[in-house]
Amino acid sequence: MVKNFILDTNVLVHDPYCIEKFEDNNVIIPFPVLEEIDKLKSKPGTLGQSARKVNRILDSYREKGSLTGGITLPSGGKLKVLVFNEFHVELPPFLEHNYKDNAILLYTLELKKRNKVPVVLVSKDINLRVKADVVGIPAQDYLADKVSLDEGLSGILKINDDILRKRFLETGELPAKELADDEIYPNLFIDFGEDVFGRVAPDGKKIVKLKVNMETSCWGIQPRNVEQMLVMELLLDDRIKLVTIPGMAGTGKTLLSLAAGLRKVLDEKVYDRLLVARPLIPMGKDIGYLPGSREDKVRPWMQPIYDNLFLLFTNRHQDLDTFLKRGEKLEIEILSYIRGRSIPNQLMIIDEAQNLTPHEVKTIITRVGEDTKIILTGDPYQIDNIYLDTSSCGLVYAASRFKKHPLAGCVTLTKGERSVLASAAAELL
Repeated sequence: MVKNFILDTNVLVHDPYCIEKFEDNNVIIPFPVLEEIDKLKSKPGTLGQSARKVNRILDSYREKGSLTGGITLPSGGKLKVLVFNEFHVELPPFLEHNYKDNAILLYTLELKKRNKVPVVLVSKDINLRVKADVVGIPAQDYLADKVSLDEGLSGILKINDDILRKRFLETGELPAKELADDEIYPNLFIDFGEDVFGRVAPDGKKIVKLKVNMETSCWGIQPRNVEQMLVMELLLDDRIKLVTIPGMAGTGKTLLSLAAGLRKVLDEKVYDRLLVARPLIPMGKDIGYLPGSREDKVRPWMQPIYDNLFLLFTNRHQDLDTFLKRGEKLEIEILSYIRGRSIPNQLMIIDEAQNLTPHEVKTIITRVGEDTKIILTGDPYQIDNIYLDTSSCGLVYAASRFKKHPLAGCVTLTKGERSVLASAAAELL
């Protein structure tokens, strides 16, 4: 049955292309949403960029007909901007009339009264969905880009077969088809048991031995557990252009990425530069109000990166600050400042990627230049973006969409190695 999906402002900003993702249903944009988009378009960073993108998309549809009358979408549904000159319903007295969210509720109630087609309010705002339920409006989250962290993103498949394990040890490889498992895909790690591990080759045709082991070292850092060893296998393989590393705090995802990056850039000289970036929370926020130079402004937000780099350079008996002043091989930047740049032949580490939307992650990856490798790290359970959760953040989205691609690999880190107390706190608090 066709439905009328009414979109909140945050849905459009979260994914400017969401209009085309409701199949053959009708997409309704209340006029107050356009006013909010207008206020957001001048905001700095990603927020303003997304709002302007929404404007451009709506303008392109406007050229095809009347937005208030309804424009047929490629999916078969219709796009319509909802405008009411008078209302036949009233908001409950406990709702403020000058509040934009309540104006959206009023529009939804009016449409529900006038139109027999089922109405659903779509919003990333949990509180608005709760308020909608209170006044009798069906509401839901934006579901088009939601994926599950638990659906095969561990990156490891356990195979309990003594015969296969023995053959693998004897020959060093196995045809992938012999595992007879539908979930075999490129760069998946195979746990044969008894500390025997293999990896599906990028072509997906065979299981091969790992090139790293628990003794492999990058800038004085060695794997402390099997998961870290498997991550290091992906980080050091130049054929893998996208590595996603979800993991709770203290699992070593950032430290391992930096160590592998320094090895690839400074020791092996595979890449011209190591670029480390973090989103400013909320992403795109202007930091001009902070005192000092640009480096002074950035430093507090990037301090965890500096702490890890200090450890790595200390292992090499080198001075980090002296190296950073040269600015040749290592760049540490807020993610907002690297947008629009051409980034060829570099190794990029995007830390705290769980705070990026799927649209933002797509923007970053699609701007990666030739021969560049990108590493996404983050804790899906520590998200600071109020409109994201573990199933809709950019980190998990990218890992899921690239799950079976030969250029990508993912391992979820679950064992904390920072300290016994830190691991206990991550699990218990």
